[in-house]
Amino acid sequence: MKACFMGLGYIGLPTAIIAAKHGIQVIGVDINPEVVDKTNNGCLHFIEPGLEDMLKEVVRDGVFHAALKPEHSDAFFIVVPTPFCGNHEPDISYVEAATRTVIPFLEEGNLFVIESTSPVGTTDKMAKIIFDERPELKGKIKIAYCPERVLPGNVIYELVHNDRVIGGMDEASVKIASDFYRIFVQGELHPTNCKTAELCKLTENSSRDSQIAFANELSIICDKADINVWELIKLANKHPRVNILQPGCGVGGHCIAIDPYFIATEFPAESKMISTAREVNNYKSFWCAEKTINAILEFEISHKRKPVVAMMGLAFKPDIDDLRESPAKYIVTKVIQKFNNADILIVEPNLKEHKIFKLSDYREAYCRADIVVFLTAHSVFKTLSWRDDKVILDFCGIFRKK
Repeated sequence: MKACFMGLGYIGLPTAIIAAKHGIQVIGVDINPEVVDKTNNGCLHFIEPGLEDMLKEVVRDGVFHAALKPEHSDAFFIVVPTPFCGNHEPDISYVEAATRTVIPFLEEGNLFVIESTSPVGTTDKMAKIIFDERPELKGKIKIAYCPERVLPGNVIYELVHNDRVIGGMDEASVKIASDFYRIFVQGELHPTNCKTAELCKLTENSSRDSQIAFANELSIICDKADINVWELIKLANKHPRVNILQPGCGVGGHCIAIDPYFIATEFPAESKMISTAREVNNYKSFWCAEKTINAILEFEISHKRKPVVAMMGLAFKPDIDDLRESPAKYIVTKVIQKFNNADILIVEPNLKEHKIFKLSDYREAYCRADIVVFLTAHSVFKTLSWRDDKVILDFCGIFRKK
């Protein structure tokens, strides 16, 4: 079998590599020549533990290669981003562009699968586009929607062991798609239709967003009430049916921070709690920025000088280099805009450099700073010791102190 993966990002590339490791001949397609070149040289363009060694292996063995254009294959997988527009309307233009790119290569008996997180009805829209251009393929190819469910930093394990939802346009499409995923997925495969599978992905991330919003709202309440939120949650979770998540400085990433909008914009009257959760998590980032700004102003008043400020973390979650929709990046930007001449040290240990921010070593920044703002709970930050001589704003629970 030969499979073509459209998109070599945080999900497309790992899935392509795992498929190649399990005996499938794979071509990975990306519009970025630099990504294609690095991939063919066995180098990842992002951090994912253990994945680069697997990439080198499948490239060396000749079962995987990257290219700028697709090739005739047995199965085509659309694994491209689905961002939203400025008004939070979902943008499926990348999915449509990838679909149109593979249409000339589709043949009778092919499997076409969308993995990209998508609004309800996207698979049907892409099927219409395919059959409008290639009417002779109607009833001759299988079409399905199968969303990913992986956690950055643990992608290799979860791609293999997590359950998958297989939404097909018909029973035959579900069967053929399931046959493909069974090659490398050890988790259970759950059959359904395309629309249910699309909404299932959005539902999973909206649920997480709502749970995080509860924890973030608690943290704001605790700050006003002078209560340690970390201790509060620990005690509340002693209840056998309570499992409150940990608060942070907001919600980021390409899934949880975006997917709820795909529901809220399509069903605005019905999605009141989902919309409110988004508002709470966005407000938490604004609140953290304001707390930091106020701490700087208070320091200037009490010490008669400008402080050195260390902003610790840019990634949206611990121990990765992914900055997509990162609340930490938003907070850093807001603080810099307010104090553009201040001595602000920006730390992100998982990046060697950033095109906008000058990065500092985390130990040096912690040592020099008068005010330390922990935004992302990277493991290396937890090796630092609490310093009473510093103003510490711990928004992600490094020390679990007030």
